[in-house]
Amino acid sequence: MLLRAYASGIFPMAESASSPDVFWVEPRRRGVLPLDAFHMPRSLARTLRRERFRLTIDRAFDAVLEGCAEPVPGRSETWINPMIADAYRALAARGHAHSVEAWDADGQLAGGLYGVRLGAAFFGESMFTRVRDASKCCLAALVALLRDGGFRLLDTQFLTEHLAGFGAVEVSARDYRHQLAAAVALAGDFGATGRLAAGGAAGGLSGKAIAQLLSQTS
Repeated sequence: MLLRAYASGIFPMAESASSPDVFWVEPRRRGVLPLDAFHMPRSLARTLRRERFRLTIDRAFDAVLEGCAEPVPGRSETWINPMIADAYRALAARGHAHSVEAWDADGQLAGGLYGVRLGAAFFGESMFTRVRDASKCCLAALVALLRDGGFRLLDTQFLTEHLAGFGAVEVSARDYRHQLAAAVALAGDFGATGRLAAGGAAGGLSGKAIAQLLSQTS
């Protein structure tokens, strides 16, 4: 049901963590982040090149989901209720939902994001940060992965001031449906490729390679 919903341009939310059900959302104006127009601030590029965080994919999906549901200043409630959490865990188990994680020097989860993959479209669901710049590094890693894997659409659902700073824009529902149809008809390859993979036993993604790839269009 979730995959059919995403293919139709709608997604679920809950009123709060304690809500027993969900409602479906189809914004009149949709946020998208054009993959070839990602704007990377110089400070973020420096953070990536210095390898301040160890970046991984699909290493801690449940922990990222829980982090995204945590209360933050200005938001005491979350739209992620148990029904939604269980549904995305099921998608992750089937290879349709992915997470990107940032780990600090002590091996603690500093931030992350997760979303849904369908064809060559990726639907960003939520992100969180416990350490400054951690979620920004995860977003940069996601964009690099999607570009490297031949994806055509990064759906951010809504346009926020934060996302606009990275190049996200707002499009009409009609334009979004055209982009969506074109993207889901193709196949994207989500995963750490050779030029983005970090060396060493720790594995993960190379911040230097991510910064180099994205700085080509920033």
